[in-house]
Amino acid sequence: MTPGRRRRVGVWIAVAAWASVIFWFSSLPGSQIPGRYGSFGHFGEYAVFGALILLALGASDRLLPAVALASAYGVTDELHQLFVPGRHADPVDWLVDTAGALAGAFVLAWIWRRISAGDRHGRG
Repeated sequence: MTPGRRRRVGVWIAVAAWASVIFWFSSLPGSQIPGRYGSFGHFGEYAVFGALILLALGASDRLLPAVALASAYGVTDELHQLFVPGRHADPVDWLVDTAGALAGAFVLAWIWRRISAGDRHGRG
């Protein structure tokens, strides 16, 4: 396996691992969720998720597919919570998830483009 392919597989493993972390958090009964977790937690979880998916897709111009994948997982995450005691599906949480994924992927794409621009101009 080439080093590039190995790196790409490693990043997809990181995506799957982070999806597992999100699933685990969603499996916690409502009584175990800290009161301050709320929207900030959803946003942060999905910001990391969106950035990881964009990294796995391998190009800064894949921002919309990365956000779409993270958002689709957010839908399944909210549906999963229907089966967890004290939790419920919340469309607002899904919107926050999607906004977080967009923010994370956007920041990574911006950094990626800045680094690429520096490389093109001999400043990398």
